[in-house]
Amino acid sequence: MPSSFISSTAFFTILLLHLGFCHVSHGAQHATYIVHMAQSQMPSSFDLHSLWYDSSLRSVSQSAQLLYTYTNAIHGFSTRLTPQEADSLLTQPGVISVQPEHRYELHTTRTPLFLGLDIHNADLFPDTGSSSDVVVGVLDTGVWPESKSFSDEGFGPIPSTWKGQCEAGTNFTASLCNRKLIGARFFARGYEATMGPVDESKESRSPRDDDGHGTHTSSTAAGSVVEGASLLGFASGTARGMAQRARVAVYKVCWEGGCFSSDILAAIDKAIDDNVNVLSMSLGGGTSDYYRDTVSIGAFAAMERGILVSCSAGNSGPSSFTLSNVAPWITTVGAGTLDRDFPAVAILGNGNNYTGVSLFKGEDALPAKMMPFVYAGNASNATNGNLCMPGTLTREKVKGKIVMCDRGVNARVEKGEVVKAAGGVGMILANTGENGEELVADAHLLPATAVGEKAGDIIRHYVVTDPNPTASVLIRGTVVNVQPSPVVAAFSSRGPNSITPNILKPDLIAPGVNILAGWTGSKGPTGLASDSRRVEFNIISGTSMSCPHVSGLAALLKSAHPEWSPAAIRSALMTTAYKTYEDGKPILDVTTGKPSTPFEHGAGHVSPTAAMNPGLIYDLTTMDYLGFLCALNYTPSQITSVSRRNYTCDPSKTYSLAHLNYPSFALNVDGSGVYKYTRTVTSVGGAGSYSVKVNSETAAVKVSVEPAVLSFKEINEKKAYTVTFTLNSSKPSGSNSFGSIEWSDGKHVVATPVAISWT
Repeated sequence: MPSSFISSTAFFTILLLHLGFCHVSHGAQHATYIVHMAQSQMPSSFDLHSLWYDSSLRSVSQSAQLLYTYTNAIHGFSTRLTPQEADSLLTQPGVISVQPEHRYELHTTRTPLFLGLDIHNADLFPDTGSSSDVVVGVLDTGVWPESKSFSDEGFGPIPSTWKGQCEAGTNFTASLCNRKLIGARFFARGYEATMGPVDESKESRSPRDDDGHGTHTSSTAAGSVVEGASLLGFASGTARGMAQRARVAVYKVCWEGGCFSSDILAAIDKAIDDNVNVLSMSLGGGTSDYYRDTVSIGAFAAMERGILVSCSAGNSGPSSFTLSNVAPWITTVGAGTLDRDFPAVAILGNGNNYTGVSLFKGEDALPAKMMPFVYAGNASNATNGNLCMPGTLTREKVKGKIVMCDRGVNARVEKGEVVKAAGGVGMILANTGENGEELVADAHLLPATAVGEKAGDIIRHYVVTDPNPTASVLIRGTVVNVQPSPVVAAFSSRGPNSITPNILKPDLIAPGVNILAGWTGSKGPTGLASDSRRVEFNIISGTSMSCPHVSGLAALLKSAHPEWSPAAIRSALMTTAYKTYEDGKPILDVTTGKPSTPFEHGAGHVSPTAAMNPGLIYDLTTMDYLGFLCALNYTPSQITSVSRRNYTCDPSKTYSLAHLNYPSFALNVDGSGVYKYTRTVTSVGGAGSYSVKVNSETAAVKVSVEPAVLSFKEINEKKAYTVTFTLNSSKPSGSNSFGSIEWSDGKHVVATPVAISWT
């Protein structure tokens, strides 16, 4: 499954906590390997690369079969081999690397209004013509094509540049695509080579989404307008994707057993061929060098073809160093909250009330009276009974009562299922220290509310000390204009960047908590097998949800500025992001209740209306990224693995990570010294004079910028500047300090975050 979705099912809870990857093997003998080939070294005796690949494979194994051949994302193929055969293949002519398969996993209508994409700003964004020529490709669990979010009403012919197709399969025919959903493919060879055939009694061997995650992400990015959308009456209103006029193409790469790198690479390969403009991937690449990371490698090829790749940052917060998808040619998206909530009050018999959240609606409403209340830890013979794990509650102690469960280990909604199965009539779910005050709403199977750690501690003390504890739960519905908002979600993965500390990640944050979007018809809103409810829309949370917001916004920018590169689009989104509320106070981190930092929010929270006219951009080309790989001291074969070309770093040139033209600054300092960073900005706002402003929270480092004024005479003119960081004093190892560098012409503010870390 993708890796950035905070799911409510037990399966997702296990799967989606961190979308790092793990080595996958099937038995002790054979495993899937991805083989990178040097295309230019193909002997003249072969007419086709695929014939050369097959011959190379036959040299080490007579029984092995090609799973996929790749032409765009990499040059090479995937196959099943023993470790000995893989080692032997690596010695064959033209073989650059033989990498083992890895498994990736999923990171899991208020939003357009919250982002300023309302009717009053409609004239800023193209609504016809070029906007409906933009195609957003989504790698995920597939699509539920019957969803109203994929209605093609009002759409013109499919763009002539489109080369994709709709693939038929189980419960899916090519006729299910239309002028909105213009492509649907599925990739299962890698999955099946390791896990065995897809179990078609549980999931469709086709582009059909029996999970919900893919339908949710694709409709978030580019869903059509659907009036009267809601989940069980919650969050009612008009649902629409960020780029509602864009076309959608789905690539199903995730199955119940995960998302396999050979399938992901094949999907990127096809998406490039199909001519998508944006690729959205809410799945995790873990922490691995770029030449070993399938998502990074595939994204590099997409970037070269002008395709912006947006990926989820991961759901492993609030710990530091937990980011996925950190390559500088990927736009890495963290998660924040909306200004909408779903309050549900825990009412105690001592007269105290505590507000949590819930999406429960059903026939099993509580009676209008206080009910007996019990702590799960005191209603179980298991040592972990407080967690309401399956089979741990004692029915005699639970029946007819509201049960307090502690959050952790198993899915939140499964805890409610366990309580209900044991005869409980309601649940109060309490956060522990790991989640703090972050509240994520779920469509529970019984009346329930989820409360923060502080309230949970008070409620727990009451239920275990009062001789006759009672409680009730009052579901309050939907409220909007919740403040402060946004705040950084606790689950959102954090920096620093563990692969390249000199590249600040995440790039920015977008809405990722309690997001309403389209859903599958195969599962209920909890995803539990016992949930017989069926809904057209669901509310879920995760960086899986924030990623497609940025993917859709990138599609809007691409339609307005078709000449912009992926780096230019990302720059516009980053330099115009906001870091403070309207009152000037900084965006908060829900984990601490204190101001968040660039390690949590990157450049800030996305602001699409400002991004349409950023004034200046920081652009990057393929050559810039090759220089970046040289600065990492990559070997020629490692550079080839990433870039699919023979490229030799110039021995007479000094390569520096400090000079990559990235719209942020990350320094790792040790003791004293002077650090110089260079950047080049391009005017996309025409003539103007920009003055610099430096913001820094520490006197330990002096920050100076030369020149202090940049004057432009025309559009697309470029100007360079140098930032000098001079250490005046040292700080303890592990200390961090933050700031920003802002250029303004009085109309635009072009801001880049600064993070300084003492190592």
